Amino acid sequence: MGAGSEESEVPPKIEPVTPEAEKALRVRRGWNVAMADRKALVSVIGGSDSAPPEALVLAGEVGFLIARADAVLVCGGLNGVMEAACKGAKRGGGTTVGILPGPDAAAANPWVDIPVVTAMSTARNAIVVRTGDAIIAIDGSFGTLTEIAYALDLGKKVFALRSWELEKLDVSRELFVPVRTAREAVEGAVEEAHRVR
Repeated sequence: MGAGSEESEVPPKIEPVTPEAEKALRVRRGWNVAMADRKALVSVIGGSDSAPPEALVLAGEVGFLIARADAVLVCGGLNGVMEAACKGAKRGGGTTVGILPGPDAAAANPWVDIPVVTAMSTARNAIVVRTGDAIIAIDGSFGTLTEIAYALDLGKKVFALRSWELEKLDVSRELFVPVRTAREAVEGAVEEAHRVR
């Protein structure tokens, strides 16, 4: 069109991107499509032998709700909160991953689908936290506290359900979120997991 044209330019119409087109774009740009389409991973951390009965009930409910949200439960694979959460996830039809501290897969609790043998002792806590897209802490002692510290250091959000009270230490409410119920913990963690994937 010339300088004196009376017709105005019409901007091109932008069509919404379909899921198939989005996937094709990811492939062309070299993105790992399988990773983009994977399920959310929620790490559940908490007490083992010393976990009180009420923490085990909460952990079972958390595991069940994670499964019902079509997410994968990741934990340390042993007893206490980890076992109760795995049992709940299996009751909900979910998949569980246990990151084990020792050299033997047989040490996993009976509800772990995928045992990951590390032979790293408590250093495996870092792997439990790194694997999850979001973390739920239930009860717990010093091992749980180290996992919370790893998560905060990595900028991962922790939903604390009757766990350590770090609000008094001026820990960011953006990263450390105290919750009151299993449902609140799982909804927050799954939403966060989908946001960061």
